[in-house]
Amino acid sequence: MSTAADSRHRELGLTDAEYERITGLLGREPNDLELAMFSLLWSEHCAYKHSRKLLRRLPTEGERVLMGPGENAGAVSVGEGWAVAFKVESHNHPSAVEPFQGAATGVGGILRDVFALGARPIAVLDSLRFGELSSERSRYLFDRVVAGIGHYGNSIGVPTVGGEVAFEAPYEHNCLVNAMCVGLARSDRMVRAAAAGVGNAVVLMGASTGRDGIGGASVLASAELSDDDEHKRPSVQIGDPFEESKLLECCLELLDRELLVSLQDLGAAGLTSSSGEMASAGNVGIDIDVSRVPLREDDMEPFEIMISESQERMLAVVEPGRVDEVLATCARWQTGAAVIGEVTGTGALRVLRGEEPVGDVPVAALVDECPLYDLSPAEPAGWIYPNESTLAGAADPGEALLALLAAPTVASKRWAFEQYDSIVGSRTVRRPGEAAAAVLQLPEAGTAIAVSIDGNGRRVACDPYAGTVEAVLECAANLACVGAAPLGLTNCLNFGNPERPAVAWQLDRSTQGLADACEALDIPVVGGNVSLYNETERGPIYPTPVVGLVGELPDPARVPGLALRAGDRIALVGPLAPSLAGSELAKLRGELGMGLPEAGLAAAGAALSFVREQARKGTFGAIGDVSEGGLAVALAEMALAGGVGLDADLDGLVEARGCSGESALFGEGSGGFVVAGVAAAIEGLLDAAGEAGVDAFAIGEAGGERFEMNAAEAEVSVPLAEAGGAWRSLSERMGETVAA
Repeated sequence: MSTAADSRHRELGLTDAEYERITGLLGREPNDLELAMFSLLWSEHCAYKHSRKLLRRLPTEGERVLMGPGENAGAVSVGEGWAVAFKVESHNHPSAVEPFQGAATGVGGILRDVFALGARPIAVLDSLRFGELSSERSRYLFDRVVAGIGHYGNSIGVPTVGGEVAFEAPYEHNCLVNAMCVGLARSDRMVRAAAAGVGNAVVLMGASTGRDGIGGASVLASAELSDDDEHKRPSVQIGDPFEESKLLECCLELLDRELLVSLQDLGAAGLTSSSGEMASAGNVGIDIDVSRVPLREDDMEPFEIMISESQERMLAVVEPGRVDEVLATCARWQTGAAVIGEVTGTGALRVLRGEEPVGDVPVAALVDECPLYDLSPAEPAGWIYPNESTLAGAADPGEALLALLAAPTVASKRWAFEQYDSIVGSRTVRRPGEAAAAVLQLPEAGTAIAVSIDGNGRRVACDPYAGTVEAVLECAANLACVGAAPLGLTNCLNFGNPERPAVAWQLDRSTQGLADACEALDIPVVGGNVSLYNETERGPIYPTPVVGLVGELPDPARVPGLALRAGDRIALVGPLAPSLAGSELAKLRGELGMGLPEAGLAAAGAALSFVREQARKGTFGAIGDVSEGGLAVALAEMALAGGVGLDADLDGLVEARGCSGESALFGEGSGGFVVAGVAAAIEGLLDAAGEAGVDAFAIGEAGGERFEMNAAEAEVSVPLAEAGGAWRSLSERMGETVAA
């Protein structure tokens, strides 16, 4: 049992039992440096000690998978010797403490994960969650996070092509900032992170090492935040996109010339994690001489050097005979580089200061022996989140539609995405807001890809299993709208404290939902991230699994957009069974509670395949899927995109599903697509759907200056201009906030 004198481990987030395990593995007590290294690599952020067992459920194999979980990023083949690499990661806690740098360095970190494989980053997407926009704090965080993402991505020249933003009360004190990067590489030039070759040099490249970020992501992401977290601001890393741009080009040249044995980025836990994980993957040891590490501050202690999370740094393994070429290439790119150690056969991570040993731990103990915990899940007795009403239950359907269009989660995000350069690099076929998913051309491989990122924490809170299945279906629906077939999935699981039974239940059920949805749709999971302890003393965030998909499509020229045109016939395709449970309308009315209808994976999967095939044929001119706000909002958004009104009759949906008119208009669920085009095309599509056994029926026509919708007892009649004003309200509000 540890004594009071040994309580230093508790200050670093280690339990007494974990400390005893460390002393047993070492056969002695660790010194301060070694204890700091263990505290970081045994943190939740690095070790996944509460989630790793659950992640084993996920399917990870597929015929197109080239790299899966365990590498810096996943990668899938797109033909002609080319591969697409991609990954999503969180930077939640740093962004809650310092939103601009937290978001900026989140982008920088995910870019490094991708080019560490040898892939050139070609796109960034982001998934963001904040408290209600009525909160000054939430408006500030939203403003600064968007600015940070735009600053880093725009400066480094990688387009931000898509994403999502939601505003819900449980994110008020713990925002979520998830960033996804997509890169392109030659399949035969990709490199793994495993260190190899006893006697090979270990080279640190990029920016010099400072005290910024010491104990940053790995500590902040492994503990709950409190109201007095202002003092943690120095723990947030400081990013320099121009330094990273040089580092990126330098690394890609070194890999193209086959000068590196392996490459790893320095993210959470800095040199400790990068060297330890490389050694573990290669089953070797590594010696690091901290006196050789280029520093910004000369008086740094060894433990500070080993755990610093300074940005824009990479660690490489290089054969001795090629070290001079590597250093010369780095000098030409004006990228710092220094030989700081070597690969050994000891199986230990040794830290030296010149000739003086200052730390010596077995790699297996540091990386592989962290205890993995079984959760103690217990379903909560009822709804555990705030439930405030902002819309009277007696509001008529027209008022409800306007309220939904103005709701920040639904309203136009033009204010945000116009701050991002979405076309730099000349690959972007569809800009944000033009189609359901971003589409990028890959002329090198003679193909194109679509990418999307999605999640809905509110619905997962209502039913963690069904809500997570819906998240996968929603992301796959976005790809189907542009004719893309999924190649692989990456995920970021954002949850509260897993040691609490209710959160453990959410995590357990959500992970199972993710596994079952991916199995049913035959989508391999190629990597991802887990972010836990997203809560404060006020309670946890909504459980928020975010999924990112990459899919392939043959002809980007045929990609349909969102905009209706006057005279278009409109049809509803798919097994949509709309329900107000967990919906945006239920949120506005303060009527959220436990439970969602079953998603229906088989029927939804059939609809995905059908819509994807029809999109590739160019059958329709416009398409959108039914999500937040239900069918009425989906119709309104497509009409607003085309600047035209519409007349829709949803009585057929009411009759087919046995639902109320209000549910037909505003209910949510999986598997619904709104398609539009010339009359002959839509008639042909309805016939084809019948032959394929997919539900589909005509619901209206585009034209005029009003939104006219009827569904049994519910009717909507709203001027186009008034609906447009409601939908643009978020952008106008944020513009006024920034100007003030």
